[in-house]
Amino acid sequence: MTSPSSLHLAVCDYPEHVPRDRWEAYARQQKELGLSFVRIAEFAWSRMEPREGQFEWSWLDDAVNVLHEAGLGVVLCTPTATPPAWLIRQHPEILPYDEFGRVRAFGSRRHYDFASPVYRAHSRRITRALAERYGQHPGLVGWQTDNEFGCHGTARSFGGASAAAFPAWLEKKYGTLDALNEAWGNVFWSMEYTAWEQIGPPNLTVTEANPSHVLDYARFCSDMIVEFQEQQVAILRELSPGRFVTHNFMIFESGFDHYRVSACLDFPTWDNYPTGMLEHFGKWVGEDLKTYYARTGHPDAIAFNHDLYRGLMRRPFWVMEQQCGQVNWAPYNPLPADGAVSLWTTQAWAHGADCVSYFRWRAATMAQEVLHSGLLRHDETPDRGFFEVERLKREDLVLGDVPAKVALLHDYESLWVLDQQPHGGPAYWEQTSSYYTALRSLGIDVEIVHPDAHLSRFALVVAPSLTMISDARLEKLRGDAAGRAFVFGPRTAFRTASGRAHENGQFGNFKTFFGARVLNFESLRPGLTIKAGGHEVTTWAEGYEPLEGAEVLAHYEGGPLEGAAAAVRHGQVVTIGANSTGLVWETLYRLAGELGLNPTPLPPGIRVSRRGGRTLVQNWNPERVTFEGRELGPVSWTLV
Repeated sequence: MTSPSSLHLAVCDYPEHVPRDRWEAYARQQKELGLSFVRIAEFAWSRMEPREGQFEWSWLDDAVNVLHEAGLGVVLCTPTATPPAWLIRQHPEILPYDEFGRVRAFGSRRHYDFASPVYRAHSRRITRALAERYGQHPGLVGWQTDNEFGCHGTARSFGGASAAAFPAWLEKKYGTLDALNEAWGNVFWSMEYTAWEQIGPPNLTVTEANPSHVLDYARFCSDMIVEFQEQQVAILRELSPGRFVTHNFMIFESGFDHYRVSACLDFPTWDNYPTGMLEHFGKWVGEDLKTYYARTGHPDAIAFNHDLYRGLMRRPFWVMEQQCGQVNWAPYNPLPADGAVSLWTTQAWAHGADCVSYFRWRAATMAQEVLHSGLLRHDETPDRGFFEVERLKREDLVLGDVPAKVALLHDYESLWVLDQQPHGGPAYWEQTSSYYTALRSLGIDVEIVHPDAHLSRFALVVAPSLTMISDARLEKLRGDAAGRAFVFGPRTAFRTASGRAHENGQFGNFKTFFGARVLNFESLRPGLTIKAGGHEVTTWAEGYEPLEGAEVLAHYEGGPLEGAAAAVRHGQVVTIGANSTGLVWETLYRLAGELGLNPTPLPPGIRVSRRGGRTLVQNWNPERVTFEGRELGPVSWTLV
């Protein structure tokens, strides 16, 4: 039996999908497999309330009781990701609009607008009904709100309730139209507004929308999610004290500010589908690596999200949905390699997960997910992932701290504004991930944190894509710079808080902090390359003029930037203007060595992660590898 001080395992189950006579047998199997918790009911609103005000609880009563009697803890979900047909028929104004101004209709999931006052009222009503009935049940250990905010591009609605609420949000933020017009630079292209009701969502414009308008709409939509969730959480806290409340976030989801949305939770969870999400990374990973890691997912893409969600609230997290076989929703859906499920589980533990919950128990025999795997096949026989879970020695996966001495700064406002105008350069996640991969390839543990978080325990702080730095944030970073080193990436401090460029050029009033000013920048089309410090530069380059006291670490070679500084160091602050994996790796390697972080270049596909005094050595390669005198089998791990 798993000790409370070691990794817990769980599963997502759907009793409403299978005959009643299977429930006890499933619960016994789940317990025998060593699972501790079962998550249920996130999509079951139509079964709970088939007609408005007509609740049918008997089936859910049975499901909760069966799990409890088997010794399993229940994680119960608010079912608001799937408003039922009767609700949509009565209130079609609940439905969201896509970026092309079309209503997104009933028939799948996430078909609601976060800003809808009608839907918020029904969300509160079903949450209260659930919490009143089950909030004190002895088998209930916690709650999950809704499901996967933002999935399928639903973080933002471009019409309906959101369009109606946006002007009031802007008026509260800016106070006057003159202030808004100035902040957005609306004199450009005669975009000035003379009444709040003239302002709509930034979609369906003839050409590119004003990036400041886009940025504020992203902020507004994120705030609507914050408000929507806080209403549910307040009810759960009131009626179900002593139980945790969480939400299951997604891999590289960009539609809202996760730091703000998670602030009311006890801890975050996220849903990890390594092979499925690999298909969506595009040029960022590259076709060769996508093929190479097709059966495992890219190790650093998965690790990045583990570290992001651990850093979100600076505490351990859960993986609420862990892939355990093939998925059904990617362009290609290969079976995971033998050992991948075990590798994913231990990697999650090593990066700070206290629980890993597999999706799902039995493969669905109906509707959109019939091609998706579970721990059991359609015929109820154990699938390949089941046996990997069965073989795990969970007692070895002891809980504890992740000893990261390197912080990677990440914020969603920089993401939104950078991706709105990438100018041909790398998108936010691509640029950020390149620095993260460099650190991981040096065997360095990383924590991903908000730039306004306390940084005192870190020796090195890396900010790959912090394009928005307010005056207040700069002052904080100046203070943080004492006693630690900083590395900044291209397009740093390019934007003001409203999304405009600085009147006195890049870095604004912060040039003395960075030790340079920007002279020129360019985006490079494929095949048009230059070098910096002997390393190839692709897609983006900005040339610096160093200020007095700054050291030039690399110059550009070739092209109009010939001789300009590509990377500068001012005291313990390093800024790299070139998109160059080689230059980034070399700079981080040298700086980490100076700081005593013991950087150790790792062979391709080998990663190390540390937790609770143990080191997890991982081989993500499809072939055997010898590392530090140990022979690692293909797609495998070992604890040292």
